[in-house]
Amino acid sequence: MNPAAPDGAVPRGTATPDPQARPVPGRVVVVGQGYVGLSLAVRAAASGYQVVGHDVDKERVSRLITGDSYVEDVSSARLLPLLASGAYRAGRDPADCEGFDIAVITVPTPLRDGLPDLSHIVESARMLGGHLRAGATVVLESTTYPGTTEELVAPLLEEASGLVAGRDFHLGYSPERIDPGNTRWRLDNTPKVVSGVNAASLERVTDFYGSIVDTTVQVSSCRTAEMAKLLENTFRHVNIALVNELATFAHDLDVDVWEAIDAAATKPHGFLRFLPGPGVGGHCLPIDPSYLSWWAERTAGRTFRFVELANDVNGRMPDYVVRRLTDGLRRRGRKVKGARVLLLGLAYKANTSDARETPAARIAELLLALGADVSAADPHVARSVPPASGVLDGVLRVTAGERELSAADAVVLLADHDAFDYGLIAERSAYVLDCRRRLGGDNIDVL
Repeated sequence: MNPAAPDGAVPRGTATPDPQARPVPGRVVVVGQGYVGLSLAVRAAASGYQVVGHDVDKERVSRLITGDSYVEDVSSARLLPLLASGAYRAGRDPADCEGFDIAVITVPTPLRDGLPDLSHIVESARMLGGHLRAGATVVLESTTYPGTTEELVAPLLEEASGLVAGRDFHLGYSPERIDPGNTRWRLDNTPKVVSGVNAASLERVTDFYGSIVDTTVQVSSCRTAEMAKLLENTFRHVNIALVNELATFAHDLDVDVWEAIDAAATKPHGFLRFLPGPGVGGHCLPIDPSYLSWWAERTAGRTFRFVELANDVNGRMPDYVVRRLTDGLRRRGRKVKGARVLLLGLAYKANTSDARETPAARIAELLLALGADVSAADPHVARSVPPASGVLDGVLRVTAGERELSAADAVVLLADHDAFDYGLIAERSAYVLDCRRRLGGDNIDVL
């Protein structure tokens, strides 16, 4: 779906096509080689572009140079031929970005003390600005608040290059929509929202993404595209909070919330299925809605109450999990102190290694503080990689085999990876708190 560029797009400069610009850009730089950037870089390379994947992380770049992918959605088998052909290469040297036609910024935008941290975007824009030439295109994909592309990125690029956005070079925003571990909806077949600071920029951004994805969706401004991304994630965040809080009430009222959700989901209109869980994780839900709340308070002078409430509900779910586990052990004549607790799943969701902001970290922290002997198993999260921003001291990494399951006083299923043997878990575990409704039996409590 590619409607004509609207006349109301925010102009910068004269928006006239640059005579030096190439009709079909060929050299692409993707700044940031995480699960978003690497997926984009590999897709662009496979589509015929010459791609440089730039990242400041030495270990990441070293692995990529040897064809060792750390992102499940990009297999090493897919990466190696692109490296061999020269279509893709990874590097840390800013000089590798020289001469780009398209540059895409896919760096993290974390929260620091509850406030947006755009330092990675700032550093990337300054670096790219030093290599920016007339006719080139820069696109921001990192999730951020409305106005970032025009109010922050454009001035940084202009200052570093001496060029003017919309007149001398093209600039736009296209929110990333990659869902780690999702084999149905991939980068290539997920519709891509695109925007530009003016009509010429919108056209260039659309042309680029249109060459690597099936469908592009144009919007009238970068601010609209930035808002759309925050809306997508806030929608999920709020609805997950709804079912999470409902789960806590339903348990107290002796109602099976999972069965109620199944029943409600049979309605063919007016209902979307969301499921309870031990909390939210990843980069999106624990962080992105807070950008919207911060922006609303800064610009409109009032808080986004839905976001604040969702943050509160979802943030308290790890505490609720520990409370349910404590109750389950007590019914079986055990105390948490001294109990052997095995956590299954350190990633924030099934079938991925993404452990950023995982609720498993908070759950382990609470259990350790209560004196439990905590171990954890996750076939996707590497043992050498801490599952959260801080190393979980005191948590032993194990395999979810018969020995560990039988030895545990309690097993907590946090991420329902397909690699787990659920028959073995149900058979060998004395007690399981199932936070994902994958198990059944007298020894199973479902969240």
